[in-house]
Amino acid sequence: MKPKNVFLWLFDYRKVFANAYFCIHNYQLSIIYKMKPSLAKGTRDFTVLEVSRRRYIINILQKNFELFGFQPLETPSFENLSTLTGKYGEEGDRLIFKILNSGEYTSKVNQEDWENKNHQKLTAQISDKALRYDLTVPFARFVAMNHGKLTFPYKRYQIQPVWRADRPQKGRFREFYQCDADVVGSESLWQEVELIQLYLKSFSQLNVSVTIHINNRKILSGLAEYAGITDKLIDFTVALDKLDKIGKDGVVKELLERGIAQDSIDKLDFLFNQSNDALENLLQLKEKFAGNKTGLKGVEELEFVLTQSVNLGVDIQNLVFDITLARGLDYYTGAIFEVKADEAQMGSIGGGGRYDNLTEVFGVKNVPGIGISFGLDRIYLVMEELNLFPEEATANIEYLFANFGGEEILESLKLINQLREKGISAELYPENAKLNKQFTYAEKKGIKNLVFLGEEEIKTNTIRFKNLETGEQTIISRQEFLG
Repeated sequence: MKPKNVFLWLFDYRKVFANAYFCIHNYQLSIIYKMKPSLAKGTRDFTVLEVSRRRYIINILQKNFELFGFQPLETPSFENLSTLTGKYGEEGDRLIFKILNSGEYTSKVNQEDWENKNHQKLTAQISDKALRYDLTVPFARFVAMNHGKLTFPYKRYQIQPVWRADRPQKGRFREFYQCDADVVGSESLWQEVELIQLYLKSFSQLNVSVTIHINNRKILSGLAEYAGITDKLIDFTVALDKLDKIGKDGVVKELLERGIAQDSIDKLDFLFNQSNDALENLLQLKEKFAGNKTGLKGVEELEFVLTQSVNLGVDIQNLVFDITLARGLDYYTGAIFEVKADEAQMGSIGGGGRYDNLTEVFGVKNVPGIGISFGLDRIYLVMEELNLFPEEATANIEYLFANFGGEEILESLKLINQLREKGISAELYPENAKLNKQFTYAEKKGIKNLVFLGEEEIKTNTIRFKNLETGEQTIISRQEFLG
């Protein structure tokens, strides 16, 4: 083979490989671009209907928060990891979404920890930020940082999303909204009474029938002392808090696994056989708590809250003394609440409690607090299941102006601007399309009225519109139309 031919052959050979490379590369790109988009587990998109209904709930809650004297606050979506860890208990800490450090986050990792897969030590080395787990701990951090500027008692409400690395299921998401109301700087038990009223007023306006389950962490501490397991208080409350999910047998099994003796569990067996009479249950506790100061203090506080709530007109049927209610978060010190819908199987749709020591971990002592939370996403699901959303909870457009082209467009837009000035929603169909297409657009968007402003209407200074719900067609003057 002559050198020239060899060179040409090599050149062609390279072209073949280049073409093959580009074919493979383009094939890979086509696969990537053909992949169907998906959502991260535990997250959701919200349609116009869903957003409108969520806003309906939020508006009612926000109005009531402010009626009760709470003022708005917002905090960042992520905090220092050290701010969040150690505040929610062992299980809560595991559910915190950690954020990897920027850049080469593995460059400072200890090789031994990496090889041994020591996740606790590795986490501290590759992450120093985390998405907020709830709104209470960031609020406590805010109070600690600004306590010299705040007027106490300080009452704030906060409506923002939180994130938890939980297993998604019905009513449980990885990204969801909390709607919180908290008071700090007051030990008064009247705050508990007020928050019960806030709960009941808000759910009444949402037409959701609820029962508020209430207990006191001092009672739980008293029970631990009564059973001789004071050193196992957290293990006891974490297991007890799962009663609704795993039943008595599951709780007993977990207590044994956590190192609590069978004798102690036997002493607590009465917890699983409570009557429906709150006062009778409290009387039984008083007998068992003889000489138990912490337990008796909890009973005294609970009696006050229940009695004064009833004195203010709360139906006792809406309040349940639930001695097994524990709420697994470590920071609660007094009253604890959990709200359940009466007519839907959804678990709790609200909860909270007193936390008298939370700001101490941030170096600020003697700032007692109490707060409650409304679970927006679960409330939505309950209202949807029970068909409780009113028509006004949907953001429907009132008028769509048909597009006839030419001069009619300008006249329509002038009229649309006048409607908007009056707070009435209206829009113009953007293209001069066939009327059937414009009708279809209006029906699919749930627009109530289709307005026809053509050459004849402009001449006679009238408006012709059709109610798409009833099919009725009306012709009136512009003046009458604008009211």
